[in-house]
Amino acid sequence: MAQDEERREVHDTFRKVVNMSPSALETWLASDESRAAGQHQGGGESTGHASGRRIVEILRKKRDDLSEADYAHMRKVNGYVHRHLAQRPSGDVTDTRWRHSLMNWGHDPLTAD
Repeated sequence: MAQDEERREVHDTFRKVVNMSPSALETWLASDESRAAGQHQGGGESTGHASGRRIVEILRKKRDDLSEADYAHMRKVNGYVHRHLAQRPSGDVTDTRWRHSLMNWGHDPLTAD
C-alpha cells in the first residue's frame, strides 16, 4: 500500500474512533475522573491522559501539517480504542473506569456513531 493511501486510512479511522471534539476532550481531561483513570507511571500522569492531550493537538492541526509522529500516535489511538471496545463490561458503563479510560483516548462509547 502506498504511503499516501495508508496515511489516509489511518487518518479516516482516527477521525471515526475519536468522537470527542477538541474542546470536549480538553474539558474531560481537566476532570478528576479523567486524571484517576488509566495506568499511572510512577504516580504521575496516566498514559491515556497524556495521549488525550496529544490527540487534542492532532485534532487542531490541518491534515497537511500532520507529521510522521502524529500518524504514529493516530495508529496507537486506533489500536487502543478498538482493543478497549472489545473488552466492554456488561451493564451500565456510564460511570466506569472503562469508559473514563476510553474518553482519555478521545472516544466516548456513549456517543452515537
